[in-house]
Amino acid sequence: MTETRGTARRAMPEDAEELIRLRQVMLDSYGGKAADTGWQPAAAATLRTRLAERGEELAAFVVDRPGGGLAACAVGTVDYRLGGPGDPDGVSGYVFSVATDPDRRRRGHSRACMDGLLGWFRERGVDKINLRASPQAEPLYVSLGFVRTPDPAMRLALRDPAPA
Repeated sequence: MTETRGTARRAMPEDAEELIRLRQVMLDSYGGKAADTGWQPAAAATLRTRLAERGEELAAFVVDRPGGGLAACAVGTVDYRLGGPGDPDGVSGYVFSVATDPDRRRRGHSRACMDGLLGWFRERGVDKINLRASPQAEPLYVSLGFVRTPDPAMRLALRDPAPA
């Protein structure tokens, strides 16, 4: 029997720990199991607060795991920047922490979460959405209409990483 795509719902504050657990699943898929999980309590507290606000700047969509917990998620923010040519209002979306537990993959859960998140962006008038895709996830994003961009990413850390 083939399971159909799960139904995505908007995440609530009580989902914060599971969202952080799924974020770790995503991070582990990039470079192997990370030993440092000390960031998780602070990240969960921040996320719980942001989800409770139910504001216009952050949302997460999730698929529940049968029996409890979450099977998949997609989290996104609305970014506000100074406008410019081709982007006069400077509003864009950013998608991150799209993850599905390994034993729940290939069932349409990430697509359901992304559909919910893209609808949330549309409701806010966001018409440009960015993300970074792993090679494994790229086919999903391409099927949703995402295209590669020539923009290289760079980063500057203004504070030292937390001691081990």
